[in-house]
Amino acid sequence: MKNPRFWIVMALLVAGQFWLRPRLGDPRFAPDFILVAFLFLATRSRPATGAAVGFLVGLLSDAVGPTAFGSAALAYTVVGYLAGLATALFVADNALVTGLFVVVAAWLRDLIQVLAGNQLRGDALLWQLFVGSPLAALTTAVLALVVFLVFRGWLGARRTR
Repeated sequence: MKNPRFWIVMALLVAGQFWLRPRLGDPRFAPDFILVAFLFLATRSRPATGAAVGFLVGLLSDAVGPTAFGSAALAYTVVGYLAGLATALFVADNALVTGLFVVVAAWLRDLIQVLAGNQLRGDALLWQLFVGSPLAALTTAVLALVVFLVFRGWLGARRTR
C-alpha cells in the first residue's frame, strides 16, 4: 500500500470519527468512521496484517472506553483476520459487496465485543444485538459506500491471491 492517496482517505476517516461523528446525532447509531478505515485497510492486506492492525485499533478503542478492557481488541482482531481472508472471495471491488461486507463485519464486531465484555444480559443484550447493532451497521455501511464511490480510485484495488 504505497499509494499516498489511500493514506489520505484513511486520515480523513480518522478525522471524521472525532470531528463529524459527534455531530451526526445519537452516537449509538452514528456511522463508525474508524471501522470503515480499518475494513478498507484489512481487505487490502493479508489476514495477519488485518489481525495485527485490528488488535492495535481495538486496544486504542479499549483505552478510550475502558469499561470492558480487551473486548474491542478481541473483536477487531477477529474481524481484521476474517476481512483479510475474505479478499479471496471478493475479487472485484463492487459497491453492493462492499456494503454487505461492512454490515456483516460491523455486526460481527459488535457481537464479539458485547459477548466478550459480558456487560449486557437479557432484553438489553437482545436489543443491542438485534436492533442497535444492525442499525449502527447500516449507517456504517452507508458511510463506507459513500467513501467507496467518492474515493474508489484513491483506495486502489483489493488484494487478490
